[in-house]
Amino acid sequence: MSSVEQHLATRRSAGLFDFSFMGLYEFEGLASIQRLQTRRVENLEPGQITYTLLLKEDGAVLIDATVWRMDADRFWLFAGRRSSTYGGRDRSGEYTIVALQGPASGRILSRLIGVDAIRGLHYFHFLETGNLIVARVGYTGELGYELLVPAADAPALRQTLLEAGRNEDLGECGWAAADSLRIEAGYVLFDREIDGRANPRELGLDRLAPGKNFEVTRRLAGLEILDERGRADLPAGKVTSECFSPTLGKTLALGFVSAQIGAGSAVQLADGRIARVATLPFYDPQRRRPRDHPL
Repeated sequence: MSSVEQHLATRRSAGLFDFSFMGLYEFEGLASIQRLQTRRVENLEPGQITYTLLLKEDGAVLIDATVWRMDADRFWLFAGRRSSTYGGRDRSGEYTIVALQGPASGRILSRLIGVDAIRGLHYFHFLETGNLIVARVGYTGELGYELLVPAADAPALRQTLLEAGRNEDLGECGWAAADSLRIEAGYVLFDREIDGRANPRELGLDRLAPGKNFEVTRRLAGLEILDERGRADLPAGKVTSECFSPTLGKTLALGFVSAQIGAGSAVQLADGRIARVATLPFYDPQRRRPRDHPL
């Protein structure tokens, strides 16, 4: 399957991705995880996940991450890049991380862990069953799950999932499809939107850093690339991520514009192209699909 076919398979049915590049760090005790990141985690229940940020000393975002409460005193932190700077016990590489994403993902996964387990697993929660950890999260803007299994057991899990999804047109997908899906869904990526300079407010993520004030001169926006070039009267826009959207049939980007520029305005990009500023996300503006009924 091409990356476009993989993208559309995920939107229409389901896609299977390998996210094992992610870093996994284990922390003992509430204080050790609390001081590392911006969310208050004392009220997390075991089996619950929260989305969070790690900040630099100047308030810029170092990286985004998720915190999982494994039990009363043990927490896992997942980040999109492995680094010794996060602290904790580095468990990266111990698990294979498989993402099952798309409207059919709940039906497919129910054939492995049962209908009741799927119905009871809420968004941003996880469960453990045997050697498998199943979390209801995702990076595509669809209903989806991330499955963690010891690395030695990964081939068997992958084959089982493919068999379970055979009648659902489950497609094996690579990073190009994951990237275009997340751009449509307006999700940020390290080394792109998270550029080491942007603060939470500029990224539209200040809700994740309550009680902090951030100055803002630019903001993250959606950009629809137009078939026009060269108008010197337009303000500048900077592209951080770009793709052709198989879902919407147009070229889309994430990028930064001046904080004063609103949706519908035109900006000129560094290469001379013109883009129209759009509200994020491009796809599923109310972000209802990840919370859809799974069956």
